[in-house]
Formats: sequence, C-alpha cells, structure tokens
Amino acid sequence: MLHCDNLIKRYSDQTVVRDLTFDIQPGECVGIIGPNGAGKTTTIRMCLGLTPPDSGSVRYTQADGTQQQMPADALSIKQSMGVVSQMDTLDPDFSCADNIRIYGRYFGLSNAELDRRIPELLDFAVLSHKAKARPGDLSGGMKRRLSLARALVNGPRLLLLDEPTTGLDPQARHLMWERLQALVQSGTSILLTTHFMDEAERLCHRLLVLDHGQKIAEGTPRQLIQDHIEPEVVEIYGAGATEEAHDLFAHLAQRIERSGETLFLYARDATQINQELSRHPQWRTLHRPANLEDVFLKLTGRQIREDA
Repeated sequence: MLHCDNLIKRYSDQTVVRDLTFDIQPGECVGIIGPNGAGKTTTIRMCLGLTPPDSGSVRYTQADGTQQQMPADALSIKQSMGVVSQMDTLDPDFSCADNIRIYGRYFGLSNAELDRRIPELLDFAVLSHKAKARPGDLSGGMKRRLSLARALVNGPRLLLLDEPTTGLDPQARHLMWERLQALVQSGTSILLTTHFMDEAERLCHRLLVLDHGQKIAEGTPRQLIQDHIEPEVVEIYGAGATEEAHDLFAHLAQRIERSGETLFLYARDATQINQELSRHPQWRTLHRPANLEDVFLKLTGRQIREDA
C-alpha cells in the first residue's frame, strides 16, 4: 500500500533522514521507534506530502492498483488516508459531532452520509454521550479518541499516527489500543510512531528502529528481541550495590549495563546469577525476560537525547 524508497531529508547541513526504505502491506501495522531527533516525525511528514524529500520517493497503491506518488498526487492520496498528529488540532468552537462533520466536508461527504457516519464514529470512540460537548470539556484521552474518530470519517485505507497516546493515563491508553487493534483487524493499515515500547510490541506487526535518521534494525517485535538481546535480564538496585555487584557478576553475565543506581545483567541463562544473588539478600533484584525496551536501549544508547 505504501512504499518509501531511499528517502533523504536535510535541513541546512544536517541530514535528518538517511536513505530510508520501507513499505506497508494492506492490513499491517508498522511502527517507527527511535530517540528524540531520530527522524520519526520527519518521515511521517514526508509520507503525508507535507515535507518533500531531497531525494527518494513515497509511492501509494490505491485500491484499484493505481500507483501514485507524493507530493504530486497528494490530494488524491489523502482521500484514502487518515491522520492523527501529535498536537491537538480539534476546533474548540465546535461540538464533538461538528468537529467530525466539518472535517468530513473536506472529503466531499454529504450531510446524509455524515448523519450516518458520525454516530458510528462517536460510538467507536466511546464518545456518544459527548456528542454535543466541546473539546475543552473533554479529558486528554477523550480528545485523542475524538481525533481518531475524526481521522476515520473518510473510511481511510491507511492511518498515520504520530505518537497517538502521548500524555494519556493507562486506562485511556489501553482503550486507544483496543480501538487501533480493531481497525487493523478490519483491514486498515497503520503507520505509527511511539515512545512506548509496550505500545509498539502490542500493536505493531513490524518495527523500524531509527537513530540519527537511519534505519538500524527492522523486524517483528519478537524477532528484534531474539536477534539483538540476551533472553534473560537481572536488575540489581540500590546505592552502593552497582560497584560491588559489577565485579561479582562480570564473569556470569554476557553483558552488563549501568543506569544510575541500577545494574542490568544480560544473560543467556541467569541460573548462576540467581544462585549467587541468594547470598546477598540486602540487594533489591528483579529477574525478568528481555523486552523491546532492552533492545531499544542497546541499539540507541541510554543517554538522554534533546529534541531535534
């Protein structure tokens, strides 16, 4: 459905996207993860035709098999696309229902069609009881769900989501996940960016890991974990514990990382590490399977990144 080929984007002397190639199949959810400034939002903007690439191409395949290219065919492509941006773009002067109605008119939908679609979309977003409320009266989670409902008014085949659950509490995030999973199951393709590794692992069939604008890994969440990280992790917490434990476990772990007062021991088999830990009950510890966050931190580092 979407094919990005060798995308390059520069701002002044800084290259923010470097030779990026990926595609999205019908009914597939693809996630882009990476630190701040990795090029995620710029990639989304190129896919939307908002930022032209300096080189490379963004091509779409319409339902009839027609190939179209951004930004030349942007108006036609966007007829079958939905977008939820990072920032709230709801109109504060209109009710929830009218926010959807006005947006639907941009796609040439008739009042009769909108009268049918709006109740369905509000129900999908669990906002039927807020149809007459204005966005200023909604919680953050409700606003995000309304933005999603509005993005679906034209029945898009492809949905682009830039950090769709940022700022939401756990309950709102889980409800948003349920709705996005329902869309994928119905055949909608999704391209999303996220900083939440549990979100990426739960929603995405495939992930791209970007760093400094370059794709450094790609695969299913499970593949990335299997290919890039040891299967078991033991965490040791506490002031003073990291120095002593580092020397004690250096020969038992395949890899050791430190972050603040936490020591991370990565091992193919943590049996011996746990046996040794039983002799040190004064330390707080956690033994767990490796996860996507471990992969992310190994590939991109633990240092803080400032926004680009």
